[in-house]
Amino acid sequence: MTLANLVKRLEDIMRADNGIDGTAQRLSQIVWILFLKVFDYKEEEAELDDGYEPVIPQGYRWRDWVPYETATAYRTGDELLDFVNNDLLHVLRGEPTKGADGVERVLFSSESPRALLVKEFMQRTHNYAQNGVQLRQVLDLFEEVDFSDADDTHEFNDVYETMLKSLQGAGKAGEFYTPRAVTSFAIEHIDPRIGETVADFSCGTCGFLVDALRHLEAQVAPGDTEAMEVIQRSLIGQEWKPMPYMLGVTNLMLHGVELPNVTYGDSLARRLLSFEEADCADKIAMNPPYGGITTEANRAAYPAEFRSPESADLFMAQIMTRLKAGGRAVVVLPNGFLEGEDNVRIALKKKLLSEFNLHTVIRMPESVFAPYTSIETNLLFFDNTGSTQETWFYRFDKPQGYKHFSKTKPLTPKHMEVVSEWWDNRVEITDEDTDTYKAKCYSVEELVERNYNLALCGYPTVEEEVLSPEETIAAYRIERERIDADIDAKLAEIERILGIEAGE
Repeated sequence: MTLANLVKRLEDIMRADNGIDGTAQRLSQIVWILFLKVFDYKEEEAELDDGYEPVIPQGYRWRDWVPYETATAYRTGDELLDFVNNDLLHVLRGEPTKGADGVERVLFSSESPRALLVKEFMQRTHNYAQNGVQLRQVLDLFEEVDFSDADDTHEFNDVYETMLKSLQGAGKAGEFYTPRAVTSFAIEHIDPRIGETVADFSCGTCGFLVDALRHLEAQVAPGDTEAMEVIQRSLIGQEWKPMPYMLGVTNLMLHGVELPNVTYGDSLARRLLSFEEADCADKIAMNPPYGGITTEANRAAYPAEFRSPESADLFMAQIMTRLKAGGRAVVVLPNGFLEGEDNVRIALKKKLLSEFNLHTVIRMPESVFAPYTSIETNLLFFDNTGSTQETWFYRFDKPQGYKHFSKTKPLTPKHMEVVSEWWDNRVEITDEDTDTYKAKCYSVEELVERNYNLALCGYPTVEEEVLSPEETIAAYRIERERIDADIDAKLAEIERILGIEAGE
């Protein structure tokens, strides 16, 4: 088959199924099916070693119930739906099922790491399909993909990347996808090396970890299997929402990671002072959720000076705690963190400048994450080698001819090349049109004198232009989103002070 047409063919089938509604549900449905196929392929590879036994019990492996040629029972229609909903999913979750003799047994009792990965993954799985014939058509389409063919695998990885990009237009689901241009630039400039761990404690679809994998694999000499095994163990992720967790695990597996080290759970729930050396990483690359309101339990897990209603603030405290000595980090943060002069953000930035070396801040345009959000963001690069002496700020302007990045005109790695060129040859750049700086180095004393306001080399205010009705509506929505986020944060802070739980 032509894999480039796979997504369209899958979506055409799923749109006809009344149980599957919208992009997010289509992706969720695709990902659990894809996971089982890829996992079974990895199991078949492992079986080439003498003595290896597949962890999934016979009858429930992909090869046992999907392929027309080898399945012990080629099911379709209502029979397929009944098997998936009432048998397969329960078994793969490690739940007891009733046999022909009426006795309940746990068929999938293995506690090996591979088995636990399957059980954790399938606990988050839901079969949205209501039409068994169309579900069979979807399964048969996946059967046409041959993961033993390197070209097929490479092309399918590109197809999967395309599917993940579609998350940006999928409402709240878009918060879990970071554009490839951002992840590849970030990883390139923290430069993980073989033997170092790379972590993302809110990993979404694992974009940073996949780029770290590519970066590390490029350092491996041909035939060096030991180095490849080290890399497999070096990627660490955590995600607290089911769909991105599933998408991320499958993403890593598609890129060759045998046993993804991605934990399902809320990393903000753990007490900050309980983290030990084993919980730390050499390199951290993250786009933590921002604009989210933290729970009282999350805030209680952090020292009083860091208890913020803004989730990105708590993640920033955690990142600084979990970055190893000598390690390097890159974090995507909104303008609110740079500008904030409330007690929590002052405390965070004071710690950042006094205990870490914040050497570079890249100011990013407002539409990098559109249409999910149009909040302006920044890439903060710092390392755990000592206190900050000076910080370079650089404003990344949109390419000529771009009013906004969008689904049809997205940010690409090519656009980021101008930033890399400046990175390697840092010079001060004056914006002559506005009498401001596009790039400039500031001493730590200057930053402290500004009361830790790091909003430097920002975007100039432009003269008001007459917008079309469509542009006016888009601009209104962007401004409303910014105001709503500010109001939510202020209300949460007031509720915290008054001891009121959110929503009471």
